[in-house]
Amino acid sequence: MRSNNHAFVNQFVIYTLVTICFSGSIGLGTVWMRHQISLAANANKLLETRLAELNRHLAETATTIEIEQGTALLKQRNVSMNLGLIPPVVQDVSENPALRLAAKASRALLNDRAPVISFQLAARN
Repeated sequence: MRSNNHAFVNQFVIYTLVTICFSGSIGLGTVWMRHQISLAANANKLLETRLAELNRHLAETATTIEIEQGTALLKQRNVSMNLGLIPPVVQDVSENPALRLAAKASRALLNDRAPVISFQLAARN
C-alpha cells in the first residue's frame, strides 16, 4: 500500500509541476504579447506624430504657394522686374465643350475639303 501512496504522490507532484510550468508559460506569453502591443502602439503614435507634422508642413507650403501666386504680388513683381507681361484674357464658355470641339473639328474638315474660290466679274456697260 505504501508504494501506491508514493506512486500517487509522485504523480501528483509531476502533474503539479507540469501545471505550474504550463501556467507560467501562459503568463509569460501574455506578458510578452502585452509588451509587443505596447511597442506597436508606441510606433503608431510616432507615425501619427510624424504624419501630423508632415500635414502641417504641407499646409504651410500650400499657403506659401498661394501667397506667392496672388494677383497683387504677381503684378508688383511684373512691374519691379520690368517683364512687360499682360494678364491673361479669360473667356467664359457656357456651351457644351464636346459640341463646341465637334463643331470646330467639322469646320476644319469642311474647310480642308472644299477650298473657297472667289471671282470678280466685270460688268459691261
